[in-house]
Amino acid sequence: MGAVYRRAMRKDADRLYDIRRRSILGLAPPTMTVAEAQAWAAKLTPSGMERKLRELEVWLAELGSTVAGWGAIRADCLEGLYTAPEFAGQGVGAGLLETFERLMRERGIRAVRAEASSNAREFYLGRGYRATGPQTPKGAWPIAKELASCSSNGARGGSSG
Repeated sequence: MGAVYRRAMRKDADRLYDIRRRSILGLAPPTMTVAEAQAWAAKLTPSGMERKLRELEVWLAELGSTVAGWGAIRADCLEGLYTAPEFAGQGVGAGLLETFERLMRERGIRAVRAEASSNAREFYLGRGYRATGPQTPKGAWPIAKELASCSSNGARGGSSG
């Protein structure tokens, strides 16, 4: 059964907070120490998740009645992408990323920007993102991806030149 993607609602806040926390603790090591992951997770709060739901466009992936992951965007920025550890490597994050890229293309956005954590950097680079700068003092990796424009004439391919 494939994932269903939908806008997150306020009632989803506790589940999304839990996924983010478990994702950091379960998936960030070994690219950071357990202590670093614990320090990152300790900064999270349920009220912070509620603020994200108010300020960002948050989408989630559901497998049946289970929320398997979520992400958020604001204009041309990917503001976060998290998969529950038990669903890591099963296409949940890739499906959410594809959803965000499609939404952005439909809105006329030509490129997406993000900051990847050390554990997610290879995930993005493997999907066409490129590094746009050195690691920030907070440990994030600036990345970006050009979004191919959708043809409105229904063309399916061809060559140029």
